[in-house]
Amino acid sequence: MYKGELVRLREYRQSDVELAYNYMNDLDVILNLGTDIPYPMTLEKEQQWYDRQRESNNSYSFAIETLEDSIYIGGCGINKYDWKNGTVEVGIFIGNAQFRGKGYGTDAMKVLIDFIFNHTNINRIQLSLFSFNERAYKSYLKCGFKEEGRLRQRIFRYGEYHDEIVMGLLREEYK
Repeated sequence: MYKGELVRLREYRQSDVELAYNYMNDLDVILNLGTDIPYPMTLEKEQQWYDRQRESNNSYSFAIETLEDSIYIGGCGINKYDWKNGTVEVGIFIGNAQFRGKGYGTDAMKVLIDFIFNHTNINRIQLSLFSFNERAYKSYLKCGFKEEGRLRQRIFRYGEYHDEIVMGLLREEYK
């Protein structure tokens, strides 16, 4: 559907559900996606999420698949949108560990940014991450995001408190 140099963003398929369930139970994914207590996902909940995506007219969730082999490796999309004020919040995960740290996530985020700025009237994209996720921080900087603030000691992970970093990218900064 939407292509980058390494990945394609496409619709989620029923055949992705079981693998998505496995990705959502990868500890590295769980610890980076939210502030909740890291608790395992059930296959039923993953199926329910997939069913809601299919029924929604306002869902902008994409499966990330490699261009070379068409392997489903993760997901990205718009998690929250404020159409009135032209702002969206995005998220991404690479669930397949062998594809982390190799540019696939950066490429997918660039494709998602391109989709947003070229196919919607959105002016601002924002995201948040935790300070211990240095790989994601570097990736977002490569995509043009700027750090806008920190929520100090927002999350308890790995036995200590860490900041939540808020980053943003404006349409006028988009290249």
